[in-house]
Amino acid sequence: MTVQFGVPQERDWNALDDDAFRAIVRAEFEENYPQSLRFPPRRLFWRENGGWFRRMAAKGWIAPNWPTQYGGMGLSPAKLLIFLEEQERWGIARFQDHGIVMVGPVLMRYGTEEQRERFLPRILACEDRWCQGYSEPNSGSDLASLRTEARLDGDEFVINGQKIWTTLSFDVTHIFVLVRTDADAPKQKGISFLLVDLASPGIRIRPIKDIAGHEELSEVFFDDVRTPAANLVGPLNGGWSVAKSLLGFERIMLGSPKMPEYGLQVLRSVAAAAGTLDDPLFVDKMAALDLDVAHLSDIYHHFAGQVARGEELGPDVSLLKIFSTELFQRIADLIIETAGPAGGLGGDVTIDRRFINILAPFFKARPASIYGGSNEIQRNILAKQVLELPTS
Repeated sequence: MTVQFGVPQERDWNALDDDAFRAIVRAEFEENYPQSLRFPPRRLFWRENGGWFRRMAAKGWIAPNWPTQYGGMGLSPAKLLIFLEEQERWGIARFQDHGIVMVGPVLMRYGTEEQRERFLPRILACEDRWCQGYSEPNSGSDLASLRTEARLDGDEFVINGQKIWTTLSFDVTHIFVLVRTDADAPKQKGISFLLVDLASPGIRIRPIKDIAGHEELSEVFFDDVRTPAANLVGPLNGGWSVAKSLLGFERIMLGSPKMPEYGLQVLRSVAAAAGTLDDPLFVDKMAALDLDVAHLSDIYHHFAGQVARGEELGPDVSLLKIFSTELFQRIADLIIETAGPAGGLGGDVTIDRRFINILAPFFKARPASIYGGSNEIQRNILAKQVLELPTS
């Protein structure tokens, strides 16, 4: 029996020139994406944005990064960057896309044919949605020190431990986890990569309320949770290499200029409402931020060019994440300063008869320098691997 992966593509997207492809994608998003869901102040739940992504699945656009033989759009690196840029430009809310961005590509590279046939069609149809079980208490940036363990019992692994800062685990169906399967091996050598159904007995999920009062994150506890041995991806104790492969493209996306550009839009709206657009002090601050965003965009496109040419990104890409996230934080701080007394109010605030969510950029910006490898870790990477500075 031949498995049908996804929806056949209507054309070869890579045969189009970049401008023509961008125009098609932009028109699709602008004409069909719900206006009410643009640039949300928090991560949306499946009940809120699931309709849009089911529409993308039916259209065959749910997996722009997957090859066509597995049901994706088959986009080249350059076309994929255009697709993602247009999503960000139009403020399309991200759904829990770990199945598309992470699980699918990992199964294509490391999975068995049985795993691909079992999981990929369900990811493409949005029937299975995934979250990431990496971080643990005391094992965040130093991920290789994780302590969640799994032991093989017949044809099943038995998992015990805890994951934390897991995004929307209560709104998805599955989780992929890094677990320690050899306690005596060096810490990066005894780790395995497992797929787990969140409906399995022994899993308990406890939401974590963030600084904005939202419950997007959670703790996930594993108490003698069983998952089939067939859900091991890659070799036993070889999960560290599998995990690292997930993070390559993520590094450049964390450095995208789109969030700082979004912050500038909010800043201009607040300044217009507050009547400070012509104030010389504000104009000076705004000009400096505009220049920084332009410089960030130049750096981003340098690394994007490497991706488009199929080149491996080096450790110097860490500077992109540092620059982007800390610039976004400076913009968010100026938004609050410019808003004056209204800068401490949550939700939509009325300034000169305009409704503006002043704190939304602030809440988005604060954790950005922590997730995806904290900026302190990124600076260590630059110091050791790029500048080759001594460690002591």
